[in-house]
Amino acid sequence: MPDISFIQPDGSEHGLEAPEGVSLMQVATGAGIAGIVAECGGSAICATCHVYVDDPWQALLAPPDANELAMLECTAAERRPGSRLACQIPITAALQGLVVHVPARQY
Repeated sequence: MPDISFIQPDGSEHGLEAPEGVSLMQVATGAGIAGIVAECGGSAICATCHVYVDDPWQALLAPPDANELAMLECTAAERRPGSRLACQIPITAALQGLVVHVPARQY
């Protein structure tokens, strides 16, 4: 189970072990990570699980598909190069140590 760190807008960090085979959104909502709303439940149709993936980890992720890119145009917080929808990031062993930042707002 990879260790994942969620960094809140105030700089506080919440680390946890994430089971492989689920999405980063499922990990966040299951652990009660503040700021990950996940209104659509992982269907990639709401952009309320927007996160900023730290630079070293971006290359390990599959690139966003057209649907995710369209939803990233709808984020409430600033879109950055590391912006992704947490529901579209499957947890794998390769993500050991993954660090993501939670935006200040999802609405």
